[in-house]
Amino acid sequence: MMPAVLILLLAWTISAIIGDLGTGAYLASLVSDGIPPFLLPVMLFLIAGISAISTGTSWGTFAILLPIAGDMGATVDSALLLPMLAAVLAGSIFGDHISPISDTTILSAAGSGSHHIDHVMTQLPYAILAAVVAALGFMLLPLLGTIAAVCISIVALFVVVMIIKKTQKTI
Repeated sequence: MMPAVLILLLAWTISAIIGDLGTGAYLASLVSDGIPPFLLPVMLFLIAGISAISTGTSWGTFAILLPIAGDMGATVDSALLLPMLAAVLAGSIFGDHISPISDTTILSAAGSGSHHIDHVMTQLPYAILAAVVAALGFMLLPLLGTIAAVCISIVALFVVVMIIKKTQKTI
């Protein structure tokens, strides 16, 4: 348990430093002029995904990006606060899921008796499909609202799965 406790303590320390520095407010001031606010959730989703792939940790990505996203959401548009936090969580889990250096990926592969790169390669199509649909949902959410974005995302996922299923039958 000691490594997990140390990671949490360090994450809280980083979070406090980020808050004290006003990183979220600073970044919000940078993006408020040049980036349309409806793109912020999908951008945070992509940044969190890339960060988690690079570091192999979803929890570390949470610790770094959640305070920043919260400050940015509160500064730019309070209606975007929850979508931006959700985008960080979803992107972090996506990145951690397909990262070859993630402890969960390595342990899952070891538990199933396969090489961990083979495990990553088998998970990629499913994770990328889910990430594309999630990115679509995060892009539509500020424009159409939560219910409409979720419904469109579910329909898009269903359509893609049906297309894949139909092409698999013909092969």
